[in-house]
Amino acid sequence: MAKEIERKFLVKDDAWRAEAVSASTFIQAYVATQEDRSLRVRLINDKRATLTIKIGRQLISRDEFEYDIPVEDARELIGSALGIVLEKTRYEVEHEGFTWEVDVYAGAYEGLVVAEVEMEHEDQQPPLPSWVGREVTGDRRFSNLVMATEDLSEELCGGVSHSA
Repeated sequence: MAKEIERKFLVKDDAWRAEAVSASTFIQAYVATQEDRSLRVRLINDKRATLTIKIGRQLISRDEFEYDIPVEDARELIGSALGIVLEKTRYEVEHEGFTWEVDVYAGAYEGLVVAEVEMEHEDQQPPLPSWVGREVTGDRRFSNLVMATEDLSEELCGGVSHSA
């Protein structure tokens, strides 16, 4: 079992693009959810697929189990998605010893740009890049699970200041 410990921020400008070291496209869907757990399927670059189980109520730290699955199985599971199928391009950005993942959403959440940084422990304080805006770690609206199962596209893309 892996422990996922991360902080999440809105992105305020495009300065991160100059530091991006890689990019991957994701099609992401939730096929089962409960109050404290979820089952997610993800298709990556249309060539690789994963099935992920997340357990835990906290938004900063949860147990995570991830497994590779056949791409065709992923496509079939995506067809059984609950709510909105999320589309995004994830860019990796290295900054002062930490890897930031910048998600640029398409589809229903077109225009939303969010950055996450994974940490080794909850008390870690990674240096924040200049392009990072307001922290949204504890804001459930920015959870991919919530975005998929409760259509918040109008709220998150209509009234929040962010760049694409």
